[in-house]
Amino acid sequence: MRIIGVGIDIVDVDVFRSRLDGGMIDELFLPGEQEYCSTRARPWESYAARFAAKEAVFKALGAGLSQGLRWKTVEVVREESGAVGIELSGAALERAREMGIELVALSISHTGNSAIAIATACG
Repeated sequence: MRIIGVGIDIVDVDVFRSRLDGGMIDELFLPGEQEYCSTRARPWESYAARFAAKEAVFKALGAGLSQGLRWKTVEVVREESGAVGIELSGAALERAREMGIELVALSISHTGNSAIAIATACG
């Protein structure tokens, strides 16, 4: 496999938290993401990390909202091992297929201040 694209994003958790409300959660996150984040002691940190992940994936795909990608076409999932993974759908999946991407590897981390994600698109 070769690397086709890499994306990284960092989110200021305090700024993100100040804007986070029910409408924003419903616009940005799928039910599984909402379910996971809502069980965390500080859900805003998990939401911020997942937002950073979606942005990083967009960058790895070389596209964004203006190219038809949508927040809910990128889902951050938990794998059986506990690691995070990515599931693409809609325009994001179509873009990945056009680019020959077979796998998007993801790593996320967060503190009280920052959330960061890196996505590596491979094919």
